[in-house]
Amino acid sequence: MAYISIWTLTRDVISTVFWGIVKLIFWPPIYQFVIIPGLVAALVVVISIIWFERKAAARVQMRYGPLEVSPKLAGYLQLFADLIRYSFQEIIIPRTADIIPFITSPFFALLLSLLPLAVIPVSPVKWTWPLTLSAMRYSVLIAAALTTLSPIFIVAMGWASNNRFSTIGSMRESFLITAYELSAIIGIFSVVATVHSFDFTNIVNFQGGGKWLGLINPIALLAAFIATLISTSAFPFEISDAENEIVAGPFTEYSGLMYGVNMGTAYIKRWAMSVLIVLAFLGGWRPYIPPPNAGYIAGYLVPSLIVSAKAVVVMALMSFLRAVYGRYRIDQALHISWKYVFALAIAGFGLGILEGYLL
Repeated sequence: MAYISIWTLTRDVISTVFWGIVKLIFWPPIYQFVIIPGLVAALVVVISIIWFERKAAARVQMRYGPLEVSPKLAGYLQLFADLIRYSFQEIIIPRTADIIPFITSPFFALLLSLLPLAVIPVSPVKWTWPLTLSAMRYSVLIAAALTTLSPIFIVAMGWASNNRFSTIGSMRESFLITAYELSAIIGIFSVVATVHSFDFTNIVNFQGGGKWLGLINPIALLAAFIATLISTSAFPFEISDAENEIVAGPFTEYSGLMYGVNMGTAYIKRWAMSVLIVLAFLGGWRPYIPPPNAGYIAGYLVPSLIVSAKAVVVMALMSFLRAVYGRYRIDQALHISWKYVFALAIAGFGLGILEGYLL
């Protein structure tokens, strides 16, 4: 009589569950939005970049930086101590605040900061794409549109707080949104003009053999880089939350974990924009090319790690500026944006059109 042993049945069940979990983890909407380069990778990178930012600024300015917590790790665990402190602080909601947008805006801003990562390819393998094949042809357009949504909720935070400092900070944010958005989008679209495609995969494949679009069109790369600094309130454009002028800008009335979420959102958006810059200008997952019939590791994990490693370098360069530049005033930032950055973006786009004709 045929029978199945308990061991064989248990092994088959464990194998089925294991591979089911693997497929779920590497299902593109989950992998890209939650793991790499999504939320998990973003949190690790943000913690590391804040540590690097503090240590670099301390070294340039002849200070110690984080050190007392875990001195053998150069104070790296200070960030986890800060996270614990924020997590256990009391969350205070002002009586005059508009409660629903006050509570929900930080989390919507965080969610929308990550959303562009869910709709861009981090591998050329077609089964990894989170959108349909027809939608992927316009992945540059979709990602650019999604990057413009999160600042709306930062403005909503200041308005919902019903605080004059918060309102001033949110108005500054709205000015900067208007100033940077067009330059950032034009800078990224310059690669579209060169490659004749709105598909990030085609753009990355075009950059094979070290032919990075950032080297071919450095003007557009510089415009997108500066626009990213402005859009994420990075130094020297930390204007909407200038503590020495307007306390903490749109985040003045926030406390505890909600304040930590607000501070982390800017870094997470900077991370998402760094990934877009890597795909558009710095070769994406190149020079690596997945082999035919690549599995999860070679076809998806390795390319996403290469993209993430390049994005970390870009983000570290942005963070280093904190150590060497003072903060601009709002009028100076707007003047720079409209007079110089916008002109750079237009020049980069024109160069992209010329290169698209010649190459």
